[in-house]
Amino acid sequence: MQLLKFITCGSVDDGKSTLIGHILYDSKLLYADQEKALELDSKVGSRGGAIDYSLLLDGLMAEREQGITIDVAYRYFTTDKRSFIVADTPGHEEYTRNMAVGASFADLAVILIDAKQGVLVQTRRHARICSLMGIRHFVFAINKMDLVSYSKERFDEITEQIEALVNELKLKNHVAIPLSATEGDNVTKRSENIDWYEGPALLEYLEQVDVASHREEEGFYLPVQRVCRPNHTFRGFQGQIEAGVVHVGDEITVLPSGERAEVKSIHILDREVEEAEAGRPVTIQLNREVDVSRGCVLTSHSEIGVTSYIEAKLLWMDDEKLETGKNFFVKIGTRQIPGVVTEIINTFDVNTGEKKAATSLEKNEIAVARIRLADTVVVDLFRKHKTLGELILIDRVTNMTSACGVVDAILSDDEGSTGTVIDREMRSNWKGQRAITVEFNESSLVDLAFVQKVEKELSNRGRHTYLYRPDSYHGMKGVVKHLNDAGILVLLYAKKDLDTSAFEYTRGYVSDWLTDDIRTVNEAADYIYKASDIHGEIVTYGAAI
Repeated sequence: MQLLKFITCGSVDDGKSTLIGHILYDSKLLYADQEKALELDSKVGSRGGAIDYSLLLDGLMAEREQGITIDVAYRYFTTDKRSFIVADTPGHEEYTRNMAVGASFADLAVILIDAKQGVLVQTRRHARICSLMGIRHFVFAINKMDLVSYSKERFDEITEQIEALVNELKLKNHVAIPLSATEGDNVTKRSENIDWYEGPALLEYLEQVDVASHREEEGFYLPVQRVCRPNHTFRGFQGQIEAGVVHVGDEITVLPSGERAEVKSIHILDREVEEAEAGRPVTIQLNREVDVSRGCVLTSHSEIGVTSYIEAKLLWMDDEKLETGKNFFVKIGTRQIPGVVTEIINTFDVNTGEKKAATSLEKNEIAVARIRLADTVVVDLFRKHKTLGELILIDRVTNMTSACGVVDAILSDDEGSTGTVIDREMRSNWKGQRAITVEFNESSLVDLAFVQKVEKELSNRGRHTYLYRPDSYHGMKGVVKHLNDAGILVLLYAKKDLDTSAFEYTRGYVSDWLTDDIRTVNEAADYIYKASDIHGEIVTYGAAI
């Protein structure tokens, strides 16, 4: 029996949980004790004693008290024609990241729209996120038709709003269905109250829609999750086949190395088989020793890209805003690697779809950005190979997922790179700081112990420092330059008898900064921390911050 994975989404209080609850109730998919519990819970719910179908999905105490959905609720059910997994997601803007999690697994999106309010900003945001996550089939369920007296005119007005949104997002497979989740009209069967509507009820449509034809990807590929070495005679590579079919004897390419080998054997659990198809977790043994590890890809398709520079469409989900230069762990396929957001090209106005220039991203904003990775990875456009074209950004400090996104373009490793200056900039980006040199001149107020304490304080704040104490002027310039090129914050401690007056000052060299206002270790550390802020103004010789 064919499986359909779908998501319900839309603005807050549009009736998502009620809709799924009513489908389960009408389809007789509840146990007797569940029905009894629903009737009892509804007496103290938010509908004045009438059956509140949303209680079948909203299980958290806070959800029941407020009558809203907070977390994603998954439900599994089966009809005579199809099996379903549905993710009921929250509509509040505050919980958009939860909604994105639900969208990432779905083949189809049911976007609910309140018939009284029409298409709202959050409706548009959810539709854009679903499109971003690769969902290709959309059902726009115009709910609460009972509150507008089942008006065809109102339905037509909303379908015009939907068409504008569909054209903006270039959605190809969509349908609009009028219904009432509370009253059950057009939910599981056609309703006489909406006799002017000639299409199927929602459940009827879900039972017949074909989503499999839009999942086809080019060629065979398997992202390697694990190297299996149970004994010295066997070395296999484990993972799930994401597309295509592989046979014993097939020649495959190992990416990113480009080495070729033949498939010697294929194992599924404890069985050896001659072939395996997409969706199967397998162990593949090759006919010769090839360098393969987690993050590599076995493929028969020669056009999959290998690069360290990509352009991606991102949904920013962190409470702290994203600024260029911030570094993350980037997870693509089975590979996790350090990376830096080098440029935010544009954001999207959720209301109009208009592109806007930006240098930072706030929570729940969607943008196109460029990401430089620490090493080459196997990657492809999301529309060609989904698993190799989707990514998440993980905060390196909190280990929280800060953003999710899809690859829009594979850029040349050399694109935007013009030599040493960029190399220094990139090294600084990896460390999250501006590489500068700060001069300390030995005096009655400044001695070596003072500078060592400043360095320790800066280190505690996450700065990468080096306390440089030259014995002579000879060679000092080269040492400072190499340390700065490595992305290091240099604390230059110059003794009284060391003449630095002839030093060739360059951009990023801070001198004559110790004033009467800066006397303590913390005050000095504050000044230098701000001066080395990668997002701050560029410091030049002798300049104040």
